Amino acid sequence: MQLSQFPRRRYTEGPTPVEFLPRLSSHLGGPRIYVKRDDLLGLASGGNKTRKLEFLIADALAKGSDTIITTGAVQSNHCRLTLAAAVKEGLRCRLVLEERVEGSYDPDASGNNLLFKLLGADQITVVPGGTDLDESMSSVAENVRKDGGTPYVVPGGGSNALGALGYVSCAQEIMQQSFDSGLTFDHILCSSGSGGTHAGLVAGCAENGSTTQITGISVRAEKHAQEAKILGLANAVSILGGGGGDIPATEVTVRDDYVGPGYSLPTPEMTAAIQLFARTEGILLDPVYTGKTAAGLIDLVQSGKFEPEQNLLFIHTGGSPALYAYPNAVLADVPA
Repeated sequence: MQLSQFPRRRYTEGPTPVEFLPRLSSHLGGPRIYVKRDDLLGLASGGNKTRKLEFLIADALAKGSDTIITTGAVQSNHCRLTLAAAVKEGLRCRLVLEERVEGSYDPDASGNNLLFKLLGADQITVVPGGTDLDESMSSVAENVRKDGGTPYVVPGGGSNALGALGYVSCAQEIMQQSFDSGLTFDHILCSSGSGGTHAGLVAGCAENGSTTQITGISVRAEKHAQEAKILGLANAVSILGGGGGDIPATEVTVRDDYVGPGYSLPTPEMTAAIQLFARTEGILLDPVYTGKTAAGLIDLVQSGKFEPEQNLLFIHTGGSPALYAYPNAVLADVPA
């Protein structure tokens, strides 16, 4: 796939590192575990949405927009990074925050909520869980037009075909790093939420001839619905990038075993995973996405899903600012 045909802003200098995690690998006694440090991507505190925004913000600028509108949960990493990209480009930004867990929005909360204020969001609208977010953003966009502005709507998570090109780029980056280091990755694990990261990796690997298996750990949706969503988006990305759009369903695997009681709601396994990564490798995960994905990684390793000689790559999609909104959950006592 030739990504050079698409306008793109660059918010990160060079590729993100791939690091071996020797102490975690030894502790778990399974495959060799590596991490792709997309938590070190550019913009405010980094994270996977930066890759998607490189394409989406470039499109907004090409269309002459002056106000970015997007949506996410009340502690949304995506909203933080979209706002940061808008600030960097001299654009205004309006956020629609969905209170997916009733009573979870606190205007004085720390974490990403604090950063929305620090970065200077033009407007924050909070809506109840289950609200039609496209309709809400359309309403905000109409208000921007009435004020004489030119809005650009970025979907939740930046997860449309254009945004998912960011993870086609990541797949190509991983393949180049694999070649340069002489290291073959047998399996990739990533968070599977709004879908752009997972679908972009699937499309990027499929269209570039990689045989690496990819598993998405769902943080919200049920397995079959999420797999259908990822497959549809992966094929849309393939078509947009000039591919055939014929990625088979067998390329998409989602595990929904680690969601727990619901999106953003803590689990003991998530807490244990965050503590283990911090205390063996000094790596900070977040309680909503990477913590639950790491819980999935740990369980899959311990249940023998991987061979000891295999190389496993964990995509660290960032989100550490959310730690400060969940201090009791991430410091809770868990079984050894």
